Amino acid sequence: MSAFSDALSVSSSGLRAQADRLRVVSENIANVDTPGYRRKTLPFESGEGTSGVQTVQAGETRLDRSDLERIWDPQHPLADPSGFYEGTNVDLIVELADAREAQRSYEANLKMFEQTRQMSSNLMDLLRRG
Repeated sequence: MSAFSDALSVSSSGLRAQADRLRVVSENIANVDTPGYRRKTLPFESGEGTSGVQTVQAGETRLDRSDLERIWDPQHPLADPSGFYEGTNVDLIVELADAREAQRSYEANLKMFEQTRQMSSNLMDLLRRG
C-alpha cells in the first residue's frame, strides 16, 4: 500500500503547487491595469514526501524586475512633468497561457489522484473476496 500512498502524495503536492500558481496568475490578471504593479512569478521546487518520495512545492513568490511600461497621459494623477507614468509589466497573453497550463496540470494531477484512489479501492475489494 506504500506505493499508493506515495502516488497520492506526489499528485496532491502537484495539486497544491498548481493551485498556488493559479492564485498568483489570477493576481497578475486582476492587476493588469494597475499602475506600478510588477508581475509576480512562482517557481516550483523539489520537496520530499513522508516516505522519501520526491514531491513538488511552490517556492517563494518573486517579482518580475523587467521594465514597467511607460504610458503617456499628461492628465493622469501619477504622470510626471513630461506626461508619462509607469504602467505594469503584466502581459495578459502570457498570463492567460500560464493559467491554461496550470489548469491542465492541475487536472492531470487530479486525474492521477482519482485513478490511484480507484486502484486502491479495487485492490481492497479483491483482497476482501480472496
